[in-house]
Amino acid sequence: MVDKTEAVVTLVARTKMIKARAGISPLPKITGIAFGDGGVSNDNQVLAPDGNQTALNHELLRKPIDRYTVLSDTKCRYECTLEQGELTGAYISEAALYDADGDLVAIKNFLPKGKDSDLEMTIQMDDEF
Repeated sequence: MVDKTEAVVTLVARTKMIKARAGISPLPKITGIAFGDGGVSNDNQVLAPDGNQTALNHELLRKPIDRYTVLSDTKCRYECTLEQGELTGAYISEAALYDADGDLVAIKNFLPKGKDSDLEMTIQMDDEF
């Protein structure tokens, strides 16, 4: 367990990058963010994500990204907004970027964020090399 946010690039993503660099297969683009509430332990400690994970600990919803911003030659920020009424009452503590194949490519765990029915919540995730 950790006391801060933690993120990991998955083994699936690293395998796809190697194959793309070798010219074996193209690299699918990032298409969305998955949200879950399984990123903390029973005593509310942030769990370290595992690069071998192929799913969130407890996925609640997948949504297409709203936008991305290339911040530098090695960093891109993806954003996705939970609208009013989406995941009402949920305490989101894990999120993952997923690609066009539906595979999770990066997972981030963090302290739970409560979602009220009348508020929007925007999650940003950075893909950085």
